[in-house]
Amino acid sequence: MENTDLAPQRYAHRRNHPVARALGLGLAGFLALFLVGRGVAEFFIIHYNDPASYANSWGGPSLAGVFAVHTGPAVVIVTAAVVYARRRWPRRRHAA
Repeated sequence: MENTDLAPQRYAHRRNHPVARALGLGLAGFLALFLVGRGVAEFFIIHYNDPASYANSWGGPSLAGVFAVHTGPAVVIVTAAVVYARRRWPRRRHAA
């Protein structure tokens, strides 16, 4: 059986095809935006005085569990983005 590579030769040195990479990054970015948006919205959706409003949510019946499940991924994503940005951007040295 012969292996057929559909990628042109100019992409042969890369591990991933550029279209697959762009599609994967786009889907990951969309998922990250959704999770961060859901994490922020959770603060406004919950009725803090009414435990019945969040008792059946994921992480319930406690308020801390609901926030851990719904806003935890948002905190992880934002933290990872800040760490990535700090490592990626060059540091500027101030002249004295």
